[in-house]
Amino acid sequence: MTGDRTPVVVAARRTPIGSANGALRAQTVDELAAPVLSAVLTDAGLDTVDDVVLGNTFGPGGNPARVAALRAGLGNAVPGVTIDRQCASGLAAITHAATMIRAGEAEAVLAGGVESASTAPLRSWRDDPSRHYSRAPFAPADIGDPDMGPAADLVAAEAGISRARQDEFAVRSHDRAVAAQQAGRFDAEIVAVAGIDHDERPRAGFTVERLARFRPAFTPEGTATAANSCGVNDGAAAVLVVSEETRRRLGVPGLRLGGAATSAVDPNRLGLGAVPAMKQVMIGTPDVVEFNEAFAGQALACLDAAGIDELTVSPDGGAIALGHPWGASGAILVVRLFSRLVRQAAGRTGLAALSAGGGVGVATWWEAVS
Repeated sequence: MTGDRTPVVVAARRTPIGSANGALRAQTVDELAAPVLSAVLTDAGLDTVDDVVLGNTFGPGGNPARVAALRAGLGNAVPGVTIDRQCASGLAAITHAATMIRAGEAEAVLAGGVESASTAPLRSWRDDPSRHYSRAPFAPADIGDPDMGPAADLVAAEAGISRARQDEFAVRSHDRAVAAQQAGRFDAEIVAVAGIDHDERPRAGFTVERLARFRPAFTPEGTATAANSCGVNDGAAAVLVVSEETRRRLGVPGLRLGGAATSAVDPNRLGLGAVPAMKQVMIGTPDVVEFNEAFAGQALACLDAAGIDELTVSPDGGAIALGHPWGASGAILVVRLFSRLVRQAAGRTGLAALSAGGGVGVATWWEAVS
């Protein structure tokens, strides 16, 4: 093993993000992921890769990464592996690919995530097939395994995040996403699927006064509402991870991975899972932050705890506006950083992070290189 094995992302794409049972409702996970994998390879000027690593949370099981690789025409020799770290799966897939590159196990790996809430199978218990359940356990019940919404309300309350501040955060997310759509800042990263070439969820005309009329969605006295929380969504995203030596040989710019960390906290406060990881990887103040906006209050609590100015986060809108296709969301953060720092040269350093079910979090630090 020779040369500089530092992992670098040299191409990044995503599908439009669709609302569950919306524009992408007929697309399975492999049908969402395959065109993105193909587009990333085309962007990089490569024919194939050593492996495909995809995050997925609620899909059909098995190994969707292998199915997507085959559907994308990558060849029978590309194996594929699927990772489930809940909402952090897409980012965990990228850090896994980076580890493979750093260790010399591969020269080029496609990594990202995919989710189709629209086609996810129903789940039921074997002893009573009529008794369906919406999610797997994230922690033992005696420790505490709250649903996402009530946990977000708890985190926001304990951090002192007001309802007004959450609504302001949500309005800003939509305003920024609509502005980015209108300016065409998403165009270069989006791969059209099923004739759809734009994100479905962003809404113009939201105001704090309008959002204030929404009632609590999860707990009677909570501050998380349908308007200041993310949606349930479909989408896929992928990046190509290579070594710095390979990037130089290709002669292309990219995002160099400067640090990655995975952390965990009390499952009852699962929304804070990314905070220790963020503190571990941050090298000064990043120019751009992409933090997954699952819930405005939860996101603000994390940003405050990590000492990050909320105005630097999601400059083109985040998950509250764009949507949160669980297994893909972490990879979407890196695609967004690639667009900002490489395609648009709007800064040099970036942070991508998110929290996940069970109190887990993943954070990554990136630097633009040319």
